[in-house]
Amino acid sequence: MMHALYSVLLFHVLTCFGGNAMRSEIIKGKKTKQKSMLYMASVQNNKGHICGGFLVSEDFVVTAAHCDRWNPTSVVLGTHNLNKVDNETMRYAVKRCKHPSYVDTASGNDIMLLKLLRKARPGKKVLIKPIQLPNHEIKLKEKKKCHIAGWGSTRSRGETVNDLQEVEVPIIDLEKCQKLWHNKLPANVICAGGYGTKKGFCQGDSGGPLVCNRNLAVGVISFNSKFNCDYPDVPNIYTDISQFLPWMKEILKRKNC
Repeated sequence: MMHALYSVLLFHVLTCFGGNAMRSEIIKGKKTKQKSMLYMASVQNNKGHICGGFLVSEDFVVTAAHCDRWNPTSVVLGTHNLNKVDNETMRYAVKRCKHPSYVDTASGNDIMLLKLLRKARPGKKVLIKPIQLPNHEIKLKEKKKCHIAGWGSTRSRGETVNDLQEVEVPIIDLEKCQKLWHNKLPANVICAGGYGTKKGFCQGDSGGPLVCNRNLAVGVISFNSKFNCDYPDVPNIYTDISQFLPWMKEILKRKNC
């Protein structure tokens, strides 16, 4: 049963954003090639996959702060197929480092670091590789093509899938995006996919990366609108990683929250 506080916060967010989907899956995508996107992580609790994430060092995975509500306890690295998980080599217990200013997705700051309780290192059968983070503020041009990936269904309210899916999405101008969202967006976000593309994310893969310039994680999947994933009327929203670099770098440096 959900706690009363969670229920209040969820009602507030759904009211402000017209019933936003708080988890997400890849829409109109394709199966990811093996030995690619070696940074992708499945964030899990004791019931299985709950969110996406991405490896940024041998000690940390990045995901969305709102994924904390499902009590993540581990991440799975080194596989694109969640039916093929070797718990001894692919599963890592985690400690949660949620952004201190996060309240709910409507307020922003939707980012969390997961400290791995043992170092993530590649092996003969387990291929993993961290993705690069920006080292300064990033200004993305409108219509720039970027990529997202995740596990889950391929349509609104559909069944999840076990194979990692990916799709290309265009950046949408932030000023235009704010107008489409009736100026209800939090600060420090990026808009890409969804509106005008029929490609984007939906329930199931929040926390996954928005990847631009081949191998640069610039955003974290945060939310969309009204559970409408197939034909959204507004852009998909991501947390802008470049706006949280000081906080992230401090944690990565001391290797603890």
